[in-house]
Amino acid sequence: MFDHVDIAVSDLAASRRFYVEALGLQDVDGEWVEWSDFGIREVDDEHPLTRRLHVGFGVEDREAVDRWWQRLTEAGYESDGEPGPRPQYSPSYYGAFVLDPDGNSIEAVHGEGIVEKGIDHLWFRTRDPRAAKSFYETIAATVGLELRHDSAERASFSAGGRQGFSFVAGAEPTAGVHLAFAVRSREAVEAFHAAALAAGYRDNGGPGERPQYHPGYYGAFVLDPDGNNVEAVFHDRPRGD
Repeated sequence: MFDHVDIAVSDLAASRRFYVEALGLQDVDGEWVEWSDFGIREVDDEHPLTRRLHVGFGVEDREAVDRWWQRLTEAGYESDGEPGPRPQYSPSYYGAFVLDPDGNSIEAVHGEGIVEKGIDHLWFRTRDPRAAKSFYETIAATVGLELRHDSAERASFSAGGRQGFSFVAGAEPTAGVHLAFAVRSREAVEAFHAAALAAGYRDNGGPGERPQYHPGYYGAFVLDPDGNNVEAVFHDRPRGD
């Protein structure tokens, strides 16, 4: 499943205000701001601006979707879709959409089978859904992904059997996303990295400890075909130990 999803923002203070309104008080606050499995950090030379991403966050009921959209739009944020059913996704799907300060589409969603807290799904735009599918199929066995939908216009995967992410055709791809998958051992991190490099994908950081995150943090990084930073991470010791 997702260990964490990070985005880079043009104005950390402005984005923090938006996401506090959208997600509540943060778990970690500093140069990197975190809400459970979602985080933001300011753009720098290593972290380009995140653009054209859609993130859906699960909530407990339809009334929570309505309240969420009302609160954010009354705070001055731009609607990207009023609360209502979206039966094209599933019979019980009910969501609402608002744009964050950098124009990414953020959703509150409720329905059968939807994660009720944290990230439920991500949507990426890509010029080539087939290339995205090939990359994520290459790493699927090492990080626990399952292909759920396969067509010329869209490729969808599930992470851990619940959280999902999709790639849809678009002239301008989603950019600047960091997508990290939790794995169960250092060997799985190493297998992820080796599988991607053997298939010709770009290295973005070999397997190793990253104590700057916390002691026992063991990860490796590669770039997907659109340049998003994809990681497998094993937490050898829980944060704080």
